[in-house]
Amino acid sequence: MAIFSQGPRASRPLEERKRGDGNGLSIIGVGMTIIGDVETDGVVKVEGHVRGAVRAAQQILLSPGAIVEGDLETREAILGGEVRGTVRAEERVEVQTTSIILGDIITARIAIIEGGQVNGEIKMGGAGPLPMESGISKMAVGE
Repeated sequence: MAIFSQGPRASRPLEERKRGDGNGLSIIGVGMTIIGDVETDGVVKVEGHVRGAVRAAQQILLSPGAIVEGDLETREAILGGEVRGTVRAEERVEVQTTSIILGDIITARIAIIEGGQVNGEIKMGGAGPLPMESGISKMAVGE
């Protein structure tokens, strides 16, 4: 018998076992390194190191000291760590004081807090979502 379930996991259909609300939180903890792409329908918080793209339908939270060596794609990105790649956020990007972005940012709205660094181009406005790909909303690039 499982601690949090209503019965044995295998006895329930897959649809009942999936959370399915798109608001799940995935955490890549301090000291953890992911080699490969990360994708979720909800929110991902990166506290460690990712060598690959990070795609989250809702939000990407990048903690101070975290590093992503790859592109970010999401609805909203709140960045406190280092990104070595392009940041695409359909609605909003916040570059916090501890953040270093080594790549372009493509978004509708942006906030750069004093001390935050962006070493790349910032492209704003006019871009709407692209057709869904792997369940993640995309932004048009360089129209």
